Amino acid sequence: MQDMAKLIHQLGHRHNAYQVFADFVEVSAIAFSNAVDKPQFDKREQRYFDIIKRYDKDELQQFPKLLGMLTNHLEGGFDDVLGNLYHHLEIHNERSGQYFTPYPICQMMAKLQVNQGLQDIIDKKGYVSASDPACGSGAMVVALADEMYQQKINYQQTLHATVVDLDPRCVHMAYVQFSLLNIPAVVVHGNSLSLEEFSHWHTPAHVLGGWPQKMERQKRFEQFQELLEVTVADTPKIVKEQPRPSPAPIEPMPPMPNVAAGTQLRLF
Repeated sequence: MQDMAKLIHQLGHRHNAYQVFADFVEVSAIAFSNAVDKPQFDKREQRYFDIIKRYDKDELQQFPKLLGMLTNHLEGGFDDVLGNLYHHLEIHNERSGQYFTPYPICQMMAKLQVNQGLQDIIDKKGYVSASDPACGSGAMVVALADEMYQQKINYQQTLHATVVDLDPRCVHMAYVQFSLLNIPAVVVHGNSLSLEEFSHWHTPAHVLGGWPQKMERQKRFEQFQELLEVTVADTPKIVKEQPRPSPAPIEPMPPMPNVAAGTQLRLF
């Protein structure tokens, strides 16, 4: 992280560190997105060129170096590299209460979640969903993927995250780290309180892993199950007909008295 901070400060002689960091994470996010998310290619490609106009050729060459440094750090182990760098540069927005949860705390919380219950969900559903309404740099999801990896659970195939943040820099940070760690996710630039959504960022693992189709199939299956349960609940129960009692046995008639031939039977 120190190497990345040093390079950003070098670029900061002409541009302030906040702008350099914001531009770096955004152009990196656009580069990943435009490789797989073709419906949004044109708009984001134009945004990419608008950003790089601010820098000369030598300065632009530092951005791939920053991305290479970030990749090396994440290859060394799971961590919230961009979140740590954001605070190290002291460019986080304190007035908005922008204090990211330290990664060790995220790891502790992830350990509480990755248990037999999570495995049961995966066994039943095929995957587990995670969400974060104020994701920051995505540290919570990174820690969850970290713990699943430690528990020998393939998070790249069994974890899908949907996270939201109002700050576009946080959206880009989370998206870049999820993309490098191959975490299937949708990062939403939006407001979790007002439910406004401004843009969606689909990670390469989300697109290439066929997660839209997988989640749609699961959604239809769950809807079918709910419909089946309602139908069964509304079906009137059939009351079994009780067996009729057997009729009482008929007693045999008493034997007729012996009557002598030629005589008449008297009633009284």
